[in-house]
Amino acid sequence: MSRYTVMEVLPEDKKNLMRFIKFPDVLYKDNKQYVPALHSDQVNSLTKVSTLSYCKRRMWMVLEGGDKVVGRICAMINPRYNERYSKKRIRFGWFDTINDIEVARLLIETAEAWAREEGMTEIHGPLYYNTLGKQGMLCEGYENIPPFNCLYNFPYYNDLMEQLGFVKECDWVQYKMVANHGVPPKAERVAKIIQERYNLHVGSIDTLKKDPAMVRKFFKVYNDSFAEAVYNFVPFTDEEIEEEAKSCMPFISDKVSTILMDENDEIVAFGVSFPSISKALQKAKGKLFPFGWYHLLKAMRNYETTDLMLNGAVPEWQNKGVSALYYKNMADKAKAAGNRWAISNPQIETNSAVNIWNSYEHEPFMRRRCYIKNID
Repeated sequence: MSRYTVMEVLPEDKKNLMRFIKFPDVLYKDNKQYVPALHSDQVNSLTKVSTLSYCKRRMWMVLEGGDKVVGRICAMINPRYNERYSKKRIRFGWFDTINDIEVARLLIETAEAWAREEGMTEIHGPLYYNTLGKQGMLCEGYENIPPFNCLYNFPYYNDLMEQLGFVKECDWVQYKMVANHGVPPKAERVAKIIQERYNLHVGSIDTLKKDPAMVRKFFKVYNDSFAEAVYNFVPFTDEEIEEEAKSCMPFISDKVSTILMDENDEIVAFGVSFPSISKALQKAKGKLFPFGWYHLLKAMRNYETTDLMLNGAVPEWQNKGVSALYYKNMADKAKAAGNRWAISNPQIETNSAVNIWNSYEHEPFMRRRCYIKNID
């Protein structure tokens, strides 16, 4: 008889929801690379986020001896994704487990059973409901501290996936760049030519943030620019745009981010960076109070290391060289802000856009994988 049992976690069960959320903090207690998410953010993501207006999700924990949490998983069905790509897929996330194949099997098989009930034929992950959340199982770069928006996991997770019959769907790669050397002379010349040829100028993000209509337009540009360029992309709904605008726009500034405008003040392209808050989140240990807010506020004013979050261009401006202009502007800002290192956001390894980092002093930082399995 197994010493493990599976328990479903209901969103309204606050006690067990917090056990679900806090399990990684226990599992990675002595790990120096793990970055805890804010518990309040996790509660919002699992119970209140607007994406749940169209996504289905269920959560389970595996208990040892009827009480001790030894694993967790959240299974999600995004009908907009399945319709967009003509798939019948369930995705899994919030996947954490001790190094025990029996626990991992219980978690995955429970999710698969629900998937079959819902008529799904494949399972893949780790993923979030949509494209902007944490995704990809770390498979290289365990010695590094990830950006706040990226997952961290022990190496044995990948072994468990393979033992359970999963195979690679795709890999995302990240690089660490020297940020205070500016762009190469050739890129600087190209940037000048592009700016003059198309009469482009750098807009003010701080001004844009004060105009709700421009904020909505910014996220529409985000939708349009990533629609065909980003693997597995799911465009934001209007409700999600409003939600993301409220949560992230206050933290974007002209200090290390840039936005390009045409002669009619229409958005052409953008590059968004944040100061790294990973070490601050480690100090906060999942809580804003009593002192977590202080560590985060301090980190938001320290530009020594930045996380490159989003870079994109309106479809009609893609392949016209505008990336040279916004990268040049961001590099100038990085030098002025005292930025030494920049960590790229995960990019699909097959995307030619990753070649841009060859123009900078860089080194591999992390590689993360999405696994997939047929469950017919």
